[in-house]
Amino acid sequence: MRPLFATQPGTGQGPLAINLNQPGTFLHWSIFTVSAANLVLIAVMVVIFAAALLLPFPKGHPSEPAAADDDLPAGGAAAAAADGETSRMWTARTRRRALRLLPPGKMLPDRQPAYVASWAYVFGVASLAALGVAIASGFALALGGPDWWHYNPVGHFFNSLHLWSVELFMALLVIHLWAKFWMAAWRGRRAMTWITGVVAFVASVVECFTGYLSQQNFDSQWISTSGKDAFNSVAVGAFFNLMNFGQMLMWHIVLVPLILVAIVGAHVLLVRVRGVAHPIATSEAEAGSRHGRPRRRAVAAADRASWRGPTRRYDILKEGTVASAIILALTFVLAGVLSSPDVPPVTIATWARVAPADFLATAASELNGTSETATYGPPYNTGSASVQRLAFSPQTWPGVTQPVDAAQDFVIAPLATLARTDPAVATPLAAYKAAPAAQQLKWANAYATAVTKVTFVAGSPVVPKAADGPVPAMMTAELNLARSGALDTDLLSQQPFYGTNFTKPLLFIEDGQYFANQATAMHLSGSQWGVMNETGSYPGQPWLWLYTLWYQLPGWRISANIDMIAIYMTGLATILLLLVPFIPGLRDIPRLIPLHRLVWRRWYRAAPPSGPGAGQVESGAADKRLA
Repeated sequence: MRPLFATQPGTGQGPLAINLNQPGTFLHWSIFTVSAANLVLIAVMVVIFAAALLLPFPKGHPSEPAAADDDLPAGGAAAAAADGETSRMWTARTRRRALRLLPPGKMLPDRQPAYVASWAYVFGVASLAALGVAIASGFALALGGPDWWHYNPVGHFFNSLHLWSVELFMALLVIHLWAKFWMAAWRGRRAMTWITGVVAFVASVVECFTGYLSQQNFDSQWISTSGKDAFNSVAVGAFFNLMNFGQMLMWHIVLVPLILVAIVGAHVLLVRVRGVAHPIATSEAEAGSRHGRPRRRAVAAADRASWRGPTRRYDILKEGTVASAIILALTFVLAGVLSSPDVPPVTIATWARVAPADFLATAASELNGTSETATYGPPYNTGSASVQRLAFSPQTWPGVTQPVDAAQDFVIAPLATLARTDPAVATPLAAYKAAPAAQQLKWANAYATAVTKVTFVAGSPVVPKAADGPVPAMMTAELNLARSGALDTDLLSQQPFYGTNFTKPLLFIEDGQYFANQATAMHLSGSQWGVMNETGSYPGQPWLWLYTLWYQLPGWRISANIDMIAIYMTGLATILLLLVPFIPGLRDIPRLIPLHRLVWRRWYRAAPPSGPGAGQVESGAADKRLA
């Protein structure tokens, strides 16, 4: 009898859900064959529809017939909205609040304060334009699937568009952040505007990072294997697996974009609601000669107040259209002239062919349990060699969530598959598996020592004689299996369905020297600021400089806990950036280093603050001076 409830695969633990994977029941009538499950679903739909027809609907409160909008006198719509019962409706309340916070004049303004006359103000809309191009080019890439750009010229061009639009987006976003910092743009109840901007930047970093991981080329391989240690050290790697390219792709094209667009939308709405911050000296002039706390309160009140000074014409739609056209033209030129990087990924097959001695030594370390993966620790196994700790160790909290048995997964299981059809492999493998664990370890250790002096005759390994039993024959078969490409397939076939989780093959490859040597030759290693670099002469990810910085500092760079240190320091710096509006001293830097005077220099020349209310000059006179 089949179980009614399904159990978690591979664990046999607890019922998770009704097991509908068992064979269904089908009914045949005339020319139709219908499953009972379909009939049940149709019956439920009919019941719901019948209920909708028969059940009484809440009557509500009757009201006078409403006139057509065109027939309402001036203010009629507002009066109707304010009418007794209607005014208490959720819809009416929401509409009134939205119109109060975001009247059409704020949503689509045609004028803005006269001090908004600097290139520092264009980077916000330019970054939005670049984000739009990145999203559009991403849609184009999605049409062909995640890998068509590797082999199709049209796909590669769209990938180049995507790359350069992202580079422009991040560059413009960072410049926009710089400008707002030196303008102290959080003043006047604009702290949440600043915070949403910083959160949008952090979300953009995650979005770009997952995009790099989704490329399935050498760069994505290196970033994933290098970054996994940092994420594992703080337990994030237990559920956010950088080497699972399928997972990273879904984060990149679904989850993070939704979050990013929502945050950017909130940020833009806050900008429209609160407006842009006044020039610093203007608010201070309005505070007059007061000192101490009264002066600070007066300055804050001036910053919060609506702008009552001169304004200038502002065509927001024209500005957005021009910015989009310029960004689109730039990305087309950059994509056409510079293209995009695509160094092929390292496979176990290429590794075994190019560096067979390194492959054999690595396979031997997997078999005797001395490799990095075999001794790593959570989330892969119960080892402790790569577990990092600073007072406590979050890495150990989730336990083993992505189990990897190096000897079994990388050597024994692939050979067992081959042994089904190859007696030359079946005999030594059977002898090895029949031996006690202690004997197996002695053989594996002896081979690991002898293989350091391996030579090759006609491509076949010749290892000095040692007390290594059947291991040499096993390793020769392992090498041949790897050279054929079958080992890559075997390690991916250990997972069901699509095979987008490259954790096991990448861990195996990372345990050898060949992979690291290739990365060092491309200036991608940690001591070379590697994670922020890109293959070739491409700009890579300069927005990751803060994270990479900690790996370069004397003392820390040789620490066994450097990944944990880098995550914590980067997180602390991000928190400080978020809380700038609330931290005395930090929020005062723009006043102490007056770069804002360059941003608002035309305004200061036209309307120099000289006392209370100096910023509120006559509109006509200021407009003439600003012209």
